[in-house]
Amino acid sequence: MTNKKADPWKSFAGPNLGYIMEQYDLYLQDTAAVEPELAALFEAWGAPVLEGSRKNEEESITATHAINAPQAGLPDIQKIIAATKLADHIRTYGHHAADIYPLTKSKMDTQLLELSNYNLTEADLKSIPAAFVMENPPSDLKNAFEAVTYLKGRYTSTIAFEFQHVNDLNEKKWLKDAVESGNIFPKLSKEKKSLLLKRLNEVEGFEKFLHRTYVGQKRFSIEGLDTLVPLLDGIISESVQNGTTNVNIAMAHRGRLNVLAHVLGKPYEIIFSEFQHSPNKDLVPSEGSIGINYGWTGDVKYHLGLDKQITRENTIKARLTLANNPSHLEFVGAIVEGYTRAAQENRKEAGFPAQDVSRSLAILIHGDAAFPGEGIVAETLNLSRLKGYQTGGAIHIIANNMIGFTTESEDSRSTKYASDLAKGFEIPIVHVNADDPEACMAAVQLAYQYRTAFKKDFLIDLIGYRRFGHNEMDEPLVTNPKMYELVHKHPTTKEVYSQRLLQAGELTSEEVAAIEAQVEEKLSTAYGKVSGNKPKEANELNPPETVEHGIPKFETSVTNDELKAVNENLVKWPESFQINKKLGKILSRRLDAFGTDGKIDWAQAETLAFATILKDGTPIRLTGQDSERGTFAQRHLMLHDSSTGEKYSPLHQLEGVAASFAVHNSPLSEASVLAFEYGYNVFSPETLVLWEAQYGDFANTAQVIFDQFIAAGRAKWGQKSGLVMLLPHGYEGQGPEHSSGRLERYLSLAAENNWTVANLSTAAQYFHILRRQAKVLEMEEVRPLVIMTPKSLLRNPLTSSNPVEFTEGDFKPCIQQPGLGANPEKVERIVFCTGKIAVDLSAQVTGREDLDWLHIIRIEELYPFPYQDIQQLLKQFTNLKEIFWVQEEPKNMGAWTFVEPRLISACNDIVPVIYVGRKRRSSPAEGDPNAHKMKQQQIITKAITRNQEGEK
Repeated sequence: MTNKKADPWKSFAGPNLGYIMEQYDLYLQDTAAVEPELAALFEAWGAPVLEGSRKNEEESITATHAINAPQAGLPDIQKIIAATKLADHIRTYGHHAADIYPLTKSKMDTQLLELSNYNLTEADLKSIPAAFVMENPPSDLKNAFEAVTYLKGRYTSTIAFEFQHVNDLNEKKWLKDAVESGNIFPKLSKEKKSLLLKRLNEVEGFEKFLHRTYVGQKRFSIEGLDTLVPLLDGIISESVQNGTTNVNIAMAHRGRLNVLAHVLGKPYEIIFSEFQHSPNKDLVPSEGSIGINYGWTGDVKYHLGLDKQITRENTIKARLTLANNPSHLEFVGAIVEGYTRAAQENRKEAGFPAQDVSRSLAILIHGDAAFPGEGIVAETLNLSRLKGYQTGGAIHIIANNMIGFTTESEDSRSTKYASDLAKGFEIPIVHVNADDPEACMAAVQLAYQYRTAFKKDFLIDLIGYRRFGHNEMDEPLVTNPKMYELVHKHPTTKEVYSQRLLQAGELTSEEVAAIEAQVEEKLSTAYGKVSGNKPKEANELNPPETVEHGIPKFETSVTNDELKAVNENLVKWPESFQINKKLGKILSRRLDAFGTDGKIDWAQAETLAFATILKDGTPIRLTGQDSERGTFAQRHLMLHDSSTGEKYSPLHQLEGVAASFAVHNSPLSEASVLAFEYGYNVFSPETLVLWEAQYGDFANTAQVIFDQFIAAGRAKWGQKSGLVMLLPHGYEGQGPEHSSGRLERYLSLAAENNWTVANLSTAAQYFHILRRQAKVLEMEEVRPLVIMTPKSLLRNPLTSSNPVEFTEGDFKPCIQQPGLGANPEKVERIVFCTGKIAVDLSAQVTGREDLDWLHIIRIEELYPFPYQDIQQLLKQFTNLKEIFWVQEEPKNMGAWTFVEPRLISACNDIVPVIYVGRKRRSSPAEGDPNAHKMKQQQIITKAITRNQEGEK
């Protein structure tokens, strides 16, 4: 006789017991079909049944042959298995049958939830205990039929759930319990329902007021997704009440004006004045709680962002930011993730910054066509769990109006839902009908609670429609007649919700009318304040004087004693730390740099710059695909223990440092990572933030971030940045994809002192320009810095610098070739060049004594162009006959088209300015190394050989 206390089936219940029963059924057919451990249990204990259902324990062991027949008090085991499967399918596929589409119910698919498909009847389910299909069912559920009905109510209403793709069992159980317990569904008081209706009135009233007042003007209306505003209200309220001090929002143009007005509190008067082209900064509230930044060229009103300080009862203070965003839609998401990481980190102590993810929250609002369509979305989602980029979970919202411009969903994506991309990143998904504001509040609760519990991303698919065309001048019936036939018949969200409250007797028609009148009066009053404003007179849009004046002069040298002491600390590591022996020898040789005839190479100069910048109190963040070691094995800022793999950075151990140093290897992405670093820098302007491309030409895939944000952000939005971009550049015969950092692109975007573009040739120059950038970070004169960094030159002795150049020098926009130009009156040709070609030329002329007719000048800072410096230099050479511009890039690339007119102007067009370099090409470089070497030598020979003509 068996011991009842040891009965293993007592520990199983609900779906788990159903699974065991299913396995037992397989066991009866074939004992080898189940795991050996289960087979042994079945052999010893017989059928898995509920405690008390056996007539006696001995019978349960000996009568296994009758297990498929109904046992006393229990239905057929096959019915139990079917009921369990039905319940699981409700959880997994309930969203197919959910009422989540405001315009039509035709997309609802109930096939998987029909009892007949499981050979079940209502009576069958009523004979099964609720606990068989639901773990810890509510006490009022008496059987499986009631439990199944309850589950359908939870999983197939106006809110539906997808989380079966989440692999972590704890998370999956938490999500299931949250939904099935009903704890996420709000029980709103009459007052809260009234406030919710008022919010919807404000949202709709604002759009209708703009529609009739500013006829034909674009505004990219929110209508059809009105509940986006109360949904944002809910997320922000939950987070701020729980201690979040920064909430950062990314969104495109659809609904942006409404979010600005109602979530961020941008005054109606300012928005109206922008429609009238008469913006007035005096309309900003006097308390200054709202910060609206304008650049000197500005942007359209539905791209502008805003900062708002939230203060409630003098106890809760938070910063709410809606990021500026151009029409490149999803790219701003990674920028806002960067904002959020910056707000979470404390950078005031040595080592990696201390991160507190509760301090800041990112809310990323996506378009339903853009979420699956723009690759930047997948790049950004991939950042969400990475050490250097995670923000403790972003809340994503798809503002799903079922259309992209004129393209309907079936032509826009290859998946059922716009949200399906998120499944690959195990992000839980809620689909919610935008016509049900209270269901949206349940989505808010689940999203915020999940983020709090698991520090991971969550997605809300807010499904609505678009009441008008892509913009208010489009006629959508031309291209989408069936959809817009439904739209035109469909009541607004405000009308749907007000009718619901009226029918439930929770509000009277008089109360509803009073809310509408209050909203209309507020809009009319605001309009009255600006209706007489005249459009501003057009005038020249110029940058502020601080920008026009450029970067001021700084002392960037460091005393010899300090630099030497820092250098010694940088080649120390704990005795127990086993560094790679070969690397240890290489790093230890850096001690020789301060000896007799010592030299400091590029990587050592960079490390010394970082160390001294940290000692000055400026935190540093450096990321890129191989930035810890350096793409060319030159940097080694993070050392690895040969035995344990443990990491160690000497920059974390410097004495007297109260600033953090972070270096992270990035994922194989450019756009999302550069966007993240730009956002991090904007939100932490005191930090020296550097992004490094693996090769400069890889930055091609981040061109939107360069074009729309880094180069133009300040002119458009007044958004300052001191971001540093390191782009390896130089022609070494490695082919077209590993040669050019596309210098010409950054020069073509250069204007109004918007950034600095440098192509350096010595380690000391790199040291000084980094230190200069660190000093300008928190000044009005700050601007981004683009550096064409070396590859082969990293170890070229001609780029190394004497220690005195660090201790007494500073950054020089131009450098003259040592050994040439000693007799200015004899110089007949000046060769101007930049970057690697200058070092190649130097190697050819060093030591020669027959070149008094020649001089070489390196332009280290191409933009701002050192016009006055060059003018002063040229005045010395009274017998000058020609100026050569020498470059290794093709003529239609590199710096030539940028420098040609400036050199002509600098020499007053007195002597010809001649091009020497590769001819115009469609591809940046030769693919054959021998062809490269031949052409490179031809260029150098032509540049330094007398009576050689270049190409005019």
